[in-house]
Amino acid sequence: MSDIIQLLPDAVANQIAAGEVVQRPASAVKELVENAIDAGAGKIQLIIKDAGKSLIQVIDDGCGMSLTDARMCFERHATSKIRKADDLFAIRTMGFRGEAMASIAAIAQVELKTRRHEDELGTCIFIEGSEVISQEACSANTGTSISVKNLFYNTPARRNFLKSNPVEMRHIIDEFQRVALANPQIFFTLHHDGQEVYHLPNAQLKQRIVHLFGNNYNQRLVPVEEDTTIINLRGFVGKPEFARKTRGEQFFFVNNRFIRDAYLNHAVLTAFEELLPDDCFPFYVLFIDIDPSKIDINVHPTKTEIKYQDEKAIYAIIRSAVKRSLGRYNITPSLDFDQENSIEHLITPKPFEEIVAPTISFNPDFNPFAADKKQPLREYPNFRDSSSSDHRSAAIPMNWDTLYEISKKETNLQHEMHEEKLISVDEQEVSKPSERQLFQIHNRFILSQIKSGFMLISQQAAHERILYERFLQQLQNHSGLSQQSLFPQSVTLNGADFELLRELLPDIKALGFDIREFGKNTVVVDGIPADLNNVGEHELLEHLLEGFKNNMAILKVDKRDNLARSLARNAAIKTGTKLSLEEMNQLIDQLFACQSPNQALNGKPVISTFTLAELMERFEK
Repeated sequence: MSDIIQLLPDAVANQIAAGEVVQRPASAVKELVENAIDAGAGKIQLIIKDAGKSLIQVIDDGCGMSLTDARMCFERHATSKIRKADDLFAIRTMGFRGEAMASIAAIAQVELKTRRHEDELGTCIFIEGSEVISQEACSANTGTSISVKNLFYNTPARRNFLKSNPVEMRHIIDEFQRVALANPQIFFTLHHDGQEVYHLPNAQLKQRIVHLFGNNYNQRLVPVEEDTTIINLRGFVGKPEFARKTRGEQFFFVNNRFIRDAYLNHAVLTAFEELLPDDCFPFYVLFIDIDPSKIDINVHPTKTEIKYQDEKAIYAIIRSAVKRSLGRYNITPSLDFDQENSIEHLITPKPFEEIVAPTISFNPDFNPFAADKKQPLREYPNFRDSSSSDHRSAAIPMNWDTLYEISKKETNLQHEMHEEKLISVDEQEVSKPSERQLFQIHNRFILSQIKSGFMLISQQAAHERILYERFLQQLQNHSGLSQQSLFPQSVTLNGADFELLRELLPDIKALGFDIREFGKNTVVVDGIPADLNNVGEHELLEHLLEGFKNNMAILKVDKRDNLARSLARNAAIKTGTKLSLEEMNQLIDQLFACQSPNQALNGKPVISTFTLAELMERFEK
């Protein structure tokens, strides 16, 4: 029998490795931008076309590469970052495995132009499917420019697994934001299909956060800083009142490398205990500086997982530092009487001899219970008699006790009318609005009498169910009605939310939104669904996208169902809203017209029924 074990060709091995390193266009963006950072670049340009499927180009002004290095960088396990195994525990660079460039070259058409500062001419290399097509000297700017074209052109199965352009672009923006946050000292730009998405000049960390996520974040940030012998911690956390329903805006960096760590994330969440509801998550951007010998980053090819020697101590430091920062900056500021600008320094004291004791004048004959004889007190309380010389207050009316009698008679009359309208309703049927006896309890529940007892309806859950089924029908029939705004509102979103909105735009318009793009990350809302005309455009859009992302992370539902759920939850009447009798009747009519009237969007019941037998049993004990 012949031997059956053989070495794989380099092209096949590179394609297998590419499956781990380059899962989608965003993976290639991450590797290329991190290489530019390791090259000492002060300015990095990222150019994307067709969400990275047609072109990913990274241009930097770093150190560049020699002729030999330019060719060697596409070989497997070729790297300038480490020389021996011990170097893995002293890594300060972003890359070190030597797999990224070889993996990208195996599944795309790559063009590399590079030149060092000391060289007059640069090098241009064109590689297609791990095969070098050409290599020649060329005129090039100092630094490196890498163009990755037609990603996965030779692996059509992998290309077919890619999502739509807006989805892939959101992943690219996520990677770009992480790298830009970790390196605020570098000038970054991002262009997509000829349009500039981000223009980030070098700045401090707080300014970089504001540039990435919007000017409204300027007032939301609480600084965190702690230096210990184990780690140095710095960064910002968001104030509790600005927490969101999704985990998206949470960033941990270890030695400037973005990581995912549920254990450290739990440390931050425990610092927010009793400040946030269970379903809200705070914003944070935290940087951990630690001795590289005390961590292991060679855990996964994506290099987003790290093992620590003393993770319990790191957990305690992060928790206490965040908690102390929240206590210092997020509470209501107390008055500092030791400050020079306190009120006592604003008052110039008079000399003792100039101080005059105040005098008080009063009328010893004043009787507040005496009636004004100029006016008979037969009616309800009077106002002050302006003709009185001393302007005394009017006396209490003589018939004050009849006010209670009148109120009591009116209450009894209403109660009698109320009893006359009391009609028993068969519990299998929904009574007519004119025959119902409805009460609102704590502006939260609607109580309705039925033949066997009564039923309680959660008003918010009921309205969510009504709107959810209505929005689903509108999405299927494209029948949503729009209420045009008198003054169209412009709404600016962050890059990821803007791309998500573009992806959902056809379905959002089917619900009744009238939205058009208006420049960089901005849309103009000309109209909103007719049923939601009492909600602000910016708040409605922001909550709609936030709810969609939250549902996408928790529920496995399709896009339209997710959108209907998110909009229904944001547009429904909330607990604490007072309803009129007509509104309660209308809510009940619409609820029992639903396909699933007793199932809330969270799976819990909308209606609870209590029988007379249950009530009698309670009182007979």
